[in-house]
Amino acid sequence: MNRKNWNAYIERQKPAYRINPFSPVFAADMVVVIPCYNEPDLFTTLQSLQDTTMPEAKIATVVVFNSSERSTEEGIMQNRISYKQLREFAAINNSDQRQFLPLLFEELPRKHAGVGLARKIGMDMAVEHFFLHDKADGVIVSLDADCTVSENFLTAIHLAFLGNDRLNATVHPFHHRIEESNPMLERAMRQYEGYLHYYRAMLRFTGFPWYFHTIGSAFAVTADAYVRVGGMGRQQGGEDFYFLQKIFSLGVTKELNEVCVHPLARYSDRVPFGTGPALQKMLNETDEELRVYSPDAFEILKQLFDRKAAFFKKDAKQVREVIADLHPALQRFLDEMKFLDDVADCNNNSASPAAFQKRFFHHFSAFRIVKFLNYVHPDPFPFVKISSVADKC
Repeated sequence: MNRKNWNAYIERQKPAYRINPFSPVFAADMVVVIPCYNEPDLFTTLQSLQDTTMPEAKIATVVVFNSSERSTEEGIMQNRISYKQLREFAAINNSDQRQFLPLLFEELPRKHAGVGLARKIGMDMAVEHFFLHDKADGVIVSLDADCTVSENFLTAIHLAFLGNDRLNATVHPFHHRIEESNPMLERAMRQYEGYLHYYRAMLRFTGFPWYFHTIGSAFAVTADAYVRVGGMGRQQGGEDFYFLQKIFSLGVTKELNEVCVHPLARYSDRVPFGTGPALQKMLNETDEELRVYSPDAFEILKQLFDRKAAFFKKDAKQVREVIADLHPALQRFLDEMKFLDDVADCNNNSASPAAFQKRFFHHFSAFRIVKFLNYVHPDPFPFVKISSVADKC
């Protein structure tokens, strides 16, 4: 732990959010952070955590009930009811090894209020707790208020970090649950999950090093890695994606395939993108089948990534020669993104091929890959049905 950096990070955070709910005599090794807004089924998640096997560690679960200046009365009242119920739940279930800690934040500023800010408040709180107890190896687990987890969830995460002191993050498998008989929702959900697995597989196929899933309810990070990347963002959607891209670039992320998270499948318009909006969009298709990026687009991206080593210590003319036979659409995209300038930056700041290639992917990041895929769809590459690429998932 670099205590100076940790302290500087903590001191930058807004004082109004720095509430310490921890008992002075309780020093957690792992903190599970759950943002919560208008979730009447929260206690399904908490009971699932309660039913997991406890590792040889102290675990705190922080639930950040949050609402904004524009929240509905229904949402605010549900938060207050759940907050009161969690206080009662904690009084019964808290022990020397496990603590459930409710926090209530109301009238958060509309500019930033949402799941990103709520997740950030809880994670920043965990960092300050670990700092006070000098726990440089403290682990922050990200979960959502509509999830159940596998019985080995906490134990497997704890052992993963305990067994590798270089590990920065773990990413967890997921399988959405359907809680009522709804064939349309079931079909839509499995298609969307198929898309997520397809997208991950195709990123890996291209040679992109940070191909992991970016699901807010399905990852854990060390507090030190969290501080090093500047903490969670306050985005009102997609905060998990933006944050995890920074974490992945640190290196040493592990897919923890022996656990599983089960978020609740449902239609939603709470955030501008993600599972809920994707399900709603799917229903608008005439045949209710999800359209996804063409595998051909990933193929031409792979051709570029396969040549990255050839760009090392090459001037602009030589780089142009290396990419001269790439697909015309990709070449147009590279010109618009000033690719030659990016390669020059990589060469000017890299003493070795390995350093060059790492810097290369800081320029050609996950954000740029999405921009490229949107640039070439639907012309020259039409979207394809998810059923047509099932073999690639």
